Amino acid sequence: MKKPKSEVSVVALASYSSPKITEVRNKQWVAYGDDNDYFQYLIDRYNGSPSNNAIINGISEMIYGRGLDATDSSRKPDQYAQAITMFHKDCVRKLAYDLKLMGQCAIQVIYSKNRTKIVQAEHFPVQTLRAEKANEDGDIEAYYYAADWKKLKPNEEAKRIPAFGFSKESIEILYVKPYRAGFFYYAPVDYQGGLQYAELEEEIANYHLNNIMNGLAPSMLINFNNGVPNEEERQLLENRIRDKWSGSSNAGKFVLAFNDDAAQAATIEPIQLSEAHNQYQFLSDESTKKVMMSHRVVSPMLLGIKDNTGLGNNADELKTASILMDNTVIRPFQELLLDAFDKILAVNNISLNLYFKTLQPLEFTDHSNVADQETREEETGVKADAGTDVKMSKEQPEADDAYLDEVAKLLIDLGDDEETLLAEYDLVDEMEVDYAQEERLDKMIGLVSTGIARPNAPSKQDGTSKQESQQGVKFLVRYQYNPLKTSANSRKFCKLMVNAAKVYRKEDIIAMEQKAVNVGFGEGGSNFYSIWLYKGGARCHHRWYRKTYQLKDGEKSEITTGQAKSKGFVPEVNEQQVPVAPKDMPLKGFSPNNPNLPKDAR
Repeated sequence: MKKPKSEVSVVALASYSSPKITEVRNKQWVAYGDDNDYFQYLIDRYNGSPSNNAIINGISEMIYGRGLDATDSSRKPDQYAQAITMFHKDCVRKLAYDLKLMGQCAIQVIYSKNRTKIVQAEHFPVQTLRAEKANEDGDIEAYYYAADWKKLKPNEEAKRIPAFGFSKESIEILYVKPYRAGFFYYAPVDYQGGLQYAELEEEIANYHLNNIMNGLAPSMLINFNNGVPNEEERQLLENRIRDKWSGSSNAGKFVLAFNDDAAQAATIEPIQLSEAHNQYQFLSDESTKKVMMSHRVVSPMLLGIKDNTGLGNNADELKTASILMDNTVIRPFQELLLDAFDKILAVNNISLNLYFKTLQPLEFTDHSNVADQETREEETGVKADAGTDVKMSKEQPEADDAYLDEVAKLLIDLGDDEETLLAEYDLVDEMEVDYAQEERLDKMIGLVSTGIARPNAPSKQDGTSKQESQQGVKFLVRYQYNPLKTSANSRKFCKLMVNAAKVYRKEDIIAMEQKAVNVGFGEGGSNFYSIWLYKGGARCHHRWYRKTYQLKDGEKSEITTGQAKSKGFVPEVNEQQVPVAPKDMPLKGFSPNNPNLPKDAR
């Protein structure tokens, strides 16, 4: 009698594999991936992993920002109009998306009938293209198109489209990809190392969903009690069952048992996974972190992802993270696209300094090393072209806080603490600065600020009474930023100045004119304007108060302004704008070339 047999085999899930780039025999195009469908694998990981999906969406939106602009658009309006017409918003937005998701993108370049210029540039779905085998010089002369490469029949030919600059045809393809060591025809995505974790995140979600749908029974035992087939038959049966039932969508592995009869059926002792929920939670958290790491996400908060790391949970950290990500992640993608656009525009003899307008809040942009207006515009997207009068009026944008804050700190360093001053001097006069339009200083005093405090340093406006000139300086004239109060909407510059509550020499205030302050408000659209005249900028409520101090002589001496004048000390007359808050300035708008302004204020 033949002894009953029972054989058991375990079928595991497929493992992750890297893409392969293969030159196909008897074909002119180069395959990407084992099944020539690696782009679809990337799309599946995008659709299946929530973290991967959110990050790709967020970064592609950051790449596009608020669209294209040019720093020289006002100087070259015709060229700019052609460029914006050629690269319309929908096209650029799709290119940014493909470049992030697929690691490369493609532009369909359309020439005029006589082929003297390019009339249009369109986005071309990069997943539909395959590179032609390189020529002897190592150049890729064309790309092949198929709507669905899986459905391309062996005897069917894909459509050949020449590469940019390699034909005389009316349509060409400009393929945009970054350099990657070891890759020539295609570029792996920048998050290549995180793809297996994106797939793991997807599988974990599918596992839990189907585990619940299947009544929390993650594995299955299949008994065949009609004898044990030969090895070939068993393998065929395993393959058929695996194709239909394996994977996370059926909550785990399956076990096949082949028995001579039911009495010899295999028995399975369940092995309970210790702390299973903790292990799955760890895998889920770990896969999310690794996906973010592969995308170089500095702070998940920047992409609308909240985690428990604490990174980016306060304003300073979030600002730093935003600047870092913009410079290390977003800008390289933008530069690839801008270089491609420049190549296309060069055919039409168009030369523009294109840039992407950033999505970053203005206060998050870093201006510390910005020396010229064009660079500043690229950083902020705020236009102030040279030669354009930018007026200070009710519609004028606020002065740039980052610049003003730096000026406030420099000025505060130069100021005197009034309590220290009052140890030697009595305050004898405090009033809004008087002025007379017909009397002004012959010239403004321009001193380069050193940033070093100079307590009791003399001012040109200090003086002595005629009766006491032999005893040296008896009167000091200083200025204070007033009123000493702010509102919730006050600019940070004003809050810093009010909180400091220091008094300043006129020379130190005027020295701040040499510091870049307000975009386009200075002469010829420069970044410089007078803190002495215009304080914190448009709509500012503050002004300068003059304070006059008399040197103490033994006991504290209280005298009035009239008494000071009777002793021969007459304070210098200042410009009419000094005691007026910008919001109350009588002119409708201030402009560097406004003829109604004093000569020394232009």
